[in-house]
Amino acid sequence: QVQLVESGGGLVQAGGSLRLSCAASELTVSAYAMGWFRQAPGKEREFVAAISRNGGTTYYSDSVKGRFTISKDKTKNTVYLQMNSLKSEDTAVYYCGARGSRWYPTTTNVNDYAYWGQGTQVTVSS
Repeated sequence: QVQLVESGGGLVQAGGSLRLSCAASELTVSAYAMGWFRQAPGKEREFVAAISRNGGTTYYSDSVKGRFTISKDKTKNTVYLQMNSLKSEDTAVYYCGARGSRWYPTTTNVNDYAYWGQGTQVTVSS
């Protein structure tokens, strides 16, 4: 059974940094397109960043481009989201997602992801 476990969230001041981790089991992150999404209270889950199977291609939402970096570590079977220059509007629960098959391409559409973690809370104080 595929499991994705996020960690690394917390409370940080505006301008600070956090690194989120998504540890996978029963799924090899280097073989699947993966993504990070977030959901603020009262809002729908939205795309943040995605990375291709081999890690060679990345995508970012306009709101985080230049501040966030998505990466994979195949030795640890983990996907990361490095978040710098955090803003209060980045406050949300962050979720890691994986496509349902290693043959599926990278996508920014939340409905295309089959596997999800439980989420980790990120709160940015202004």
